[in-house]
Amino acid sequence: MLSIDLTGKRAFVAGVADDGGFGFAIAKALAEAGATVCLGTWPPAYGIFKTMLERGKFDESLVMSGGGKLSFERIYPLDADFDVLADMPADVKESKRYREHGDVSIQGVADLMKRDFGPEPCLDIVVHSLANGPEVKKPLLETSRKGYLAAVGVSAYSYAAMVQRLGPMVRPGGSFLALTYMAGERVVPGYGGGMSSAKAALESDTRTLAYEAGRKWGHRVNVISAGPWASRAASAIGFIETMIEYCKANSPLPEAIVAREVGATAAFLSSSLGSGITGTLIYVDKGYHSMGMAVDRPVL
Repeated sequence: MLSIDLTGKRAFVAGVADDGGFGFAIAKALAEAGATVCLGTWPPAYGIFKTMLERGKFDESLVMSGGGKLSFERIYPLDADFDVLADMPADVKESKRYREHGDVSIQGVADLMKRDFGPEPCLDIVVHSLANGPEVKKPLLETSRKGYLAAVGVSAYSYAAMVQRLGPMVRPGGSFLALTYMAGERVVPGYGGGMSSAKAALESDTRTLAYEAGRKWGHRVNVISAGPWASRAASAIGFIETMIEYCKANSPLPEAIVAREVGATAAFLSSSLGSGITGTLIYVDKGYHSMGMAVDRPVL
């Protein structure tokens, strides 16, 4: 009998700050399969997230199918906009929400893991659940250079940076996984600020990183293109419910996705069952990506 078995594996899921997003669903699925899970949380949200965990605000979401309770081995403050501490502007470094954490760069978190788990490779799975576009509500024609580059930097380049800096810390045969959205391939009006460009770059980089990380370390690098989901981050776009209903009405399976479906796919790709899959984009969208015409209205 085939089963997803991640017993003895350690995962790092970057981009979890609540229990409502794909990152949390992936972390839970990996734990359900037997992995121990560390998180990377944006520093301004770090204190609130840990407080809510400690106060039991997420207890219902933490219940595992086997009856246990999801727990996290470590929670690291992480700002993936910075590769090393020296990249961080002084005003950010000394701000109230950052100064207590020290080095929250990608390299800083890598160094903390080496301190916590030893200098030898200590990871098996790395998940990039990070995206931010400060001007996401602006059409591309109105997006500033600064806003565009910020979207690409945090949402796409950070994946390359994580593979670069965490790759040596991942045991041979490791798995890297990121999350994308169909706006990287097709026009989604309202999804602006350079975010569509960032997703396209993320998907292209996945193929190149798969080749380079595969040849260098034997790691696999993939990306999941998930259908629209009303996470707190996605809700900031302003029309996420409309997107969900439209995709639901026009998909081969006329229903909305649920986060656990993305989590289950991530667990499969991270396991030995997905050992032959790399450089690949996997759709988890009820088949919406395959449609060339809307079907929620009469065909003329």
